[in-house]
Amino acid sequence: MAAETEVLDELHRLRARVPQLTGALAGSVDGLVLAQDTPGVEAEGLAALTAASLGVALRMAEATGRGGLRELLVRGERGYVATYAAGGAAVLTLLADARVNVGRLHLEGRRSASRIGELVDAALERGADQRETVRSPRPATERM
Repeated sequence: MAAETEVLDELHRLRARVPQLTGALAGSVDGLVLAQDTPGVEAEGLAALTAASLGVALRMAEATGRGGLRELLVRGERGYVATYAAGGAAVLTLLADARVNVGRLHLEGRRSASRIGELVDAALERGADQRETVRSPRPATERM
């Protein structure tokens, strides 16, 4: 994806703003890694688990009339896993220490998810435009 470098840069900036983050991953809603900064964690596995948990969370939000999913937070004994919707085709998953300020995690996570969503959606739109250009032959008068 054309936006991969920009998405990775955003992940690095996010980890700099929230030092208690131990990992950050941008993935597609179907479980593919778009960019990752997850030392010590298998990114492909995390992306797949994110997609699976996203599916359950979407159903839960829908079944309870809570609207479209915005975020998912899991608190474990040693920290947090937070997942944020990032545009129409991506998600941002963050791993954080137990000592993280959860309000700060949400604030920064939401900001980065918004930025990543813009980058991914724009890249997908550019790709669709390029595919349309390839499919649409030029009129004969333009080929001469």
